[in-house]
Amino acid sequence: MATPKTYVTDIDLDHDSPIPLYHQISEPIKKLILDGTIPAGTKLEDELSMASRLGVSRPTARRALQSLVELRLVVRKRAVGTIVAPKEIHRQVKLSSLYDDLKQTGQKPTTKVISYEEVLADEDVAEELSLEKNARIIKVVRLRLANGEPLALLTNYLPLEVAPSDKELRSGGLYDMMRRRGDEVFSAQQTISARKASAEEAKTLQEPRGTAILNMRRISYNQSGTPIEIGDHVYRASRYKFTISL
Repeated sequence: MATPKTYVTDIDLDHDSPIPLYHQISEPIKKLILDGTIPAGTKLEDELSMASRLGVSRPTARRALQSLVELRLVVRKRAVGTIVAPKEIHRQVKLSSLYDDLKQTGQKPTTKVISYEEVLADEDVAEELSLEKNARIIKVVRLRLANGEPLALLTNYLPLEVAPSDKELRSGGLYDMMRRRGDEVFSAQQTISARKASAEEAKTLQEPRGTAILNMRRISYNQSGTPIEIGDHVYRASRYKFTISL
């Protein structure tokens, strides 16, 4: 079998931009894959070569490639490298809030705000929101119910300037409240996985201890590419499923 030709993307990085470097790398590659410029089966350069060529750290290059893996746009093959995936397994999850999804399906969503506090961003959250470490942010934890039944436990981290108030979040969805304040979510990176619920999560969601739950982590961006929200959400696997349009 012939070795796939390695595709090297011409990318201009702005080290002074608030947009994370890994996102500046992954987004141009993502667009080229989706529009067919980089066809299925094409090999992308490895993270070491990419880091050296673009003048970034190896973890930054690795994160850029991993974000493409999480979007199902590329796959990693042992002894071959990172390969653009066949079109039939490309995935784009609908960008919407759980509150809106429930309303559209005729259910009655309600929200219990468990906590709403101003905290210092740790290193990981600060990096993902393009903020300085220990920047002050809003952390909000909510329980989302459907027809009075617990469905999801939602934890969100938001910059102070875009965070809706505690009162606003009790009466509607996060994205809708942000939109009313002029902060539109334009794009996002989302990872979905499964794990066992902690004792506290199981109790809150009214599930047996150790039950399987769905975990979704999303980083949302505005139209200029600035990250404006991190969502770390857990869902009752017995009551909820993700549907992906192909």
